[in-house]
Amino acid sequence: MATLLTGGTGFVGANILKELARSGHDVVCFDLNGPDRLLEAFLGDEYSRVTFVQGDILDREKVEGLGGDHRIDKIVHAAVYTVNRVELETSRSRAVVDINIEGTTNLLELARTLQVNRFVYVSSGAVYGAAGPGDQTLNEDTPPAPQNLYGITKYASEMLTRRYGELHRLSTASVRLSTPYGPMERVTGHRAVMSVFYDWTGQAVRGETIQAEDLDQGRDYTYVADIAGGIRTVLDAPVLPHDLYNITAGIWLTSREILAQLQQLAPSAQVNEVAAAGGQSHDVAASRGPLSGHRLFNDLHWTPNYDLRAGLAEYLQWRRDADFLD
Repeated sequence: MATLLTGGTGFVGANILKELARSGHDVVCFDLNGPDRLLEAFLGDEYSRVTFVQGDILDREKVEGLGGDHRIDKIVHAAVYTVNRVELETSRSRAVVDINIEGTTNLLELARTLQVNRFVYVSSGAVYGAAGPGDQTLNEDTPPAPQNLYGITKYASEMLTRRYGELHRLSTASVRLSTPYGPMERVTGHRAVMSVFYDWTGQAVRGETIQAEDLDQGRDYTYVADIAGGIRTVLDAPVLPHDLYNITAGIWLTSREILAQLQQLAPSAQVNEVAAAGGQSHDVAASRGPLSGHRLFNDLHWTPNYDLRAGLAEYLQWRRDADFLD
């Protein structure tokens, strides 16, 4: 039997793919894009456990065909149009809705047809919206208040996932991710705006001056290998006491703290602190407080393995080893 993973050539998806294969899953990776050299090298010995199928989650016939071509018993739906800038949300509104809602429905229909053992929808902390300052921790009982199409479509997909599970007697769960950082973040057709981790580690490995702004801005960043491990834990749990879990390190980090740690790991890096354009960030989720991971710990005993220093050090090393200088 195999696990179907959508979006497995993207940033978070590639890390889920590696985690699943390393944990013994045979994985069918369904994505618009096939594997490139960077992904092949990232997977390493686990590459042989993956079958890559190119296709669009909006193509109902192609999605339905996956059930006939492969013996699928679990699904992780991670394919998404990630939109974290108002300009992009404005210009691609219809595409965001189509991909993030209709695509989810197509995968749920496949799950219904196959009667899979577990369906995991990869959601986002964006569902909570801009819910207060960094000292406000958000748990799964916090009322959702999404403020952009990305968060709205994520929440709608969570509700679809829950209702399909109820109607068709499927074991379904949604996982809300805090902000990921780490290997395989790169510009793609559905991910165009990069994190400060991507920008600053790239400048450091290229020997460029780090251009730093908004240093007091914060997020609940979590190393992406931890996020992948949390998703695999939910997928493989024999029983799920809940159908919704935050996956997070649970710590609100400022850009200033990240930069300080980066300077310790790359002491030769020079920094130029500049004022933010227009005096404020255009990041639509910038003010959200950290997520709480207590439910996942209490139910399934999952905790993150990486603190900021360990995650940043491994990310820098991966960039150097992979010669990823973009």
